[in-house]
Order: sequence, then C-alpha cells, then structure tokens
Amino acid sequence: MTTDHSLLVEELTLGYKDRVVIDSLDLAVPPGLITAIVGANACGKSTLLRSMSRLLAPRSGHVLLDGKEVHRLPSKEVARTLGLLPQSPIAPEGITVGDLVGRGRHPHKRALSRWNKEDDEAVAAALEATRTVDLADRPVDELSGGQRQRVWIAMALAQRTDLLLLDEPTTFLDVTHQVEVLDLLTDLNRSLGTTIVLVLHDLNLAARYADHLIALASGRLHAAGPPEQVLTPETVLAVFGLRCEVITDPTSGKPLMLPIGRHHNAVRAD
Repeated sequence: MTTDHSLLVEELTLGYKDRVVIDSLDLAVPPGLITAIVGANACGKSTLLRSMSRLLAPRSGHVLLDGKEVHRLPSKEVARTLGLLPQSPIAPEGITVGDLVGRGRHPHKRALSRWNKEDDEAVAAALEATRTVDLADRPVDELSGGQRQRVWIAMALAQRTDLLLLDEPTTFLDVTHQVEVLDLLTDLNRSLGTTIVLVLHDLNLAARYADHLIALASGRLHAAGPPEQVLTPETVLAVFGLRCEVITDPTSGKPLMLPIGRHHNAVRAD
C-alpha cells in the first residue's frame, strides 16, 4: 500500500549569506516510490533536502507538504509525517542503541505523556528491521560505521513516518554495508509503501535502487524521471562533466554507467 502524502517544491530558491545554492527549483516527489537525488559536489543536493525537511527556510518559493507550506507547520506535526536522517548525525555521548532508537518516538509524545505499548512496538519493529536487536544495550559510540548507520535508520523507522528523507546514508560505508542499507530501505518501501528520498553519490547504486532520479546541476533541475531516462551519457556529461558509456546492468536490468577517463578510451571491435 502506497502513501498519498505529497511533497512538492515550487520556485524554490535557497542559499547561505550571499551565495545562492538552489535557484527557482520546481519538482515533485512521486509518492510511494524511492527517489534518489544525484549531482556533482556543491550542486545543492543536501541543501535541498534540508529545506524539504524544514531545517532551512527558503529565500523565496515554497516546499509544500500535502499542499501546506512545510516551514509554516508546527515542527511536531511535520515530524509525524516526514522523517529526516541527516548526513553524519551525532549521538549524545554514552547513549545506548535502544535509547537512541527510542528518541524516534518523540514526535508522537505530548507533554508529560508516558511511554506506551505502541512506542515499545515501534522501537522493537525498528530494531528487528535493521537487525540491531542484539545491539540495543550497547553504547552507540562503540559501534562500527555500518552498525551505527543501521541504528540511525532504526531511529528514523521508529518515528513511523510515511515520508523518509536520507542525506547520503551510504557515505563512509564499504560496499557490503552500502548494499545492505539500500536493501533495507527497499524493504521498507516495498512492505509499507514509505516514500523515500535519498541523496546518493554513486550513480550506479542510485540507478539500481531508485524508481525515480532527480539530477541537479548548479542548483537547477537538469533531469527527472525513471533511471532509464535520466542516466544517459548526455546527462552525465552535462551534470558531472564526465564522458561515459551506459549499458544495461546484467544483474538488475537498470542502466549502468561506465566512466571513460583520459587513459581508458572505449575499446571497440574492428
């Protein structure tokens, strides 16, 4: 079952001090799908995600959650619908995995309200889904990078939102843990219909796991659509300045980008 929450960006301009990072951007996040935002460094990917999640106010334009300006909504109301896993989050010193995951329940608690059975179930399900049950009593700062990332995702899952935004969730992970995290997010999307938006650096992982790609270039939308339409040699050249070939991934059937460096020209049969 897919969610029917809408997340739209209209004429959005974002920046820091005198620098414009996103300029007059329009886009729509397809509900119930996995969307990956790709683009070169400093093109505005993380800045866009921060504004979508209400952390950065626009200079102009709007981010609309179910037709309402997200920056005008109460923070707890937004947090019950939309969850964010920022890049390189920091856990309080000495906090255990179970306590950190439990913090995902904060948006659902009113002042002086007590922890209840629904909270227990949400945390248990999040630990189970991320295979972190055995880590529940361990301090977060003693975990490996891959374990820690699964725990942060567990906290986001415990929040039980219909929209989940993740800023580079595979950064600093080895390839095994990258695939593990993306498999986990795919399970979440397929089983619950959670709309997922994530920033990814790896174009091939983005094309393999995402249903919808958004390619940014210099703060503007260059292309958006299914991976087969977006991941093309023309788009990679325009967005990244990189020559490449694109073939069909024999494992997933999705497009696979093969970069062409100065010392590795394409080998062609005579």
